[in-house]
Amino acid sequence: MDKIEIEGGTKLKGEVKISGAKNAALPLMAASILSSGENYIHNLPQLRDISTMGKLLAHIGMGYHQENGEVLLNSNNISSIEAPYDFVKTMRASVLVLGPLLARQGEAKVSLPGGCAIGARPINLHTAGFEKMGAEIDLSGGYIHAKAKKLKGAVIYCDIPTVTGTENIMMAATLAEGETIIENAACEPEIVDLANALISMGADIEGAGTSIIKIKGVNSLNPLNYRIIPDRIAAGTFMAAAAITGGEVRINDCRPEHLEAVISKLKGTGTEITQETDSLFIKGSERLLSQDIKTMPHPGFPTDMQAQFMALMTVANGTSLITENIFENRFMHVAELKRMGADITVEGSTSTVRGIKRLTGAPVMATDLRASASLIIAGLAAKGKTVIDRVYHLDRGYERIEEKLELIGAKIRRVK
Repeated sequence: MDKIEIEGGTKLKGEVKISGAKNAALPLMAASILSSGENYIHNLPQLRDISTMGKLLAHIGMGYHQENGEVLLNSNNISSIEAPYDFVKTMRASVLVLGPLLARQGEAKVSLPGGCAIGARPINLHTAGFEKMGAEIDLSGGYIHAKAKKLKGAVIYCDIPTVTGTENIMMAATLAEGETIIENAACEPEIVDLANALISMGADIEGAGTSIIKIKGVNSLNPLNYRIIPDRIAAGTFMAAAAITGGEVRINDCRPEHLEAVISKLKGTGTEITQETDSLFIKGSERLLSQDIKTMPHPGFPTDMQAQFMALMTVANGTSLITENIFENRFMHVAELKRMGADITVEGSTSTVRGIKRLTGAPVMATDLRASASLIIAGLAAKGKTVIDRVYHLDRGYERIEEKLELIGAKIRRVK
C-alpha cells in the first residue's frame, strides 16, 4: 500500500495548474446515458473515482475510452439497467446513474450505497423525488429498483439541499413529460456545470445555482461535448498549502468566484490573496491568525475544505472554533493531527483548535479523502518527517497531488 513521505518546513513557491473537478465530472459521465451517440467530456481528471464510474458505464453496455484528459462515451447500446454493489460500495456517486437510466430505459436497479466514513448520506431524497414523478420504487435485497414507463413532471421539495439528489432528479427530469420544479435545490457550482452541460445537449433548464430549478422535459437529448470546470476543492487545498508554509504560489486554471467563502476566511488569517479571472496568487504570512468557520451548503464554507482549514488553524495565533454542519462524523482527522502535536478538543459538532507555534512530523493514517489532504498540509509545515498511510483515499480526488506539490518546492514523495 502506498504511503506519502513529507519533510516539512519548506516554503512553497511557483505555479500550479488545477485539474478538472471530480464532483462535476461524475454527474456529467452519468448524464451521457441520457443521449444516444458519442459523448465527449474534456478536462477530465485522472482519478480512481473517474475510473470506477467508467467501469460502471462500461458494465451497462456503454463504450468507454479515456485518454489525455478526455473521455469518449458511446451510449448507443445500453444493455443493462443495473449498478451492482461492487461498484457502488467503492464510490457512492455511482448512484447518479439511477435518474438517467430510469429516464431513458424506463427502469433502473442500483445498489444501496450504505454508510461511509464521514457520515450518512441518505438516498431517500432521491427516491422520494422519483416517486413524485410517477416511478414505482422497490427497496429490497440491498437494491433500489425503480420503474416508470414515462416519468411525469412534478414539484419536488428537498428537505435538505442535496447535491447528488438535485443532480439525479434534474437529469431524470430532462426527459420527463411536462415541467419539474426542484425546490430547496442545492446551489453548488457543480450543479450549475451539470445544468449547462444538459442545456448544451438540448435540455430546457432554468434556475441552476439558485434554490429553485425548473426543468421542462424534452423528447430526446443530443450527445454531450463539454469541458468540465476546474476543481474548486483542489484549488482551495493548494491555497491552504501555500498559506501554511508562508509561501508564494500562483494557482492557475481555477474559478475564484467558486471560492469566495474560502478566500474570505483565508484573508482573515493574514494571507494575501490576489484574484484574477482564472487564477489566484497566494502569499502566506509569517504567522497565521485564527479564524472561526462553520460549514454550510454553497455559497457557505464548504465541508470539503473543513479538514484542510483545520490543519491551518493548528498553527495559527489564537483559538478557532470549527463547526461541521453537513456531516456528523467528519472530525476523524483530529486524532491524526493531535499525533503531530495539535491542540484540538472536540465537543459534538464543534472542534476547538488552540494554535501552537509548530507541528511535529509523525506517522499518521488517512481516514478519508479530505482528511488525507489535511495531513499533507500539516506535514508541509511540521518539523521533521511525516509519513501518511492509506493514501489511496487521495487518489480518489486529487490528480498527482504529490507531483504538483514537488514542482512548487515541497519535499514530498510517494513510497510504493
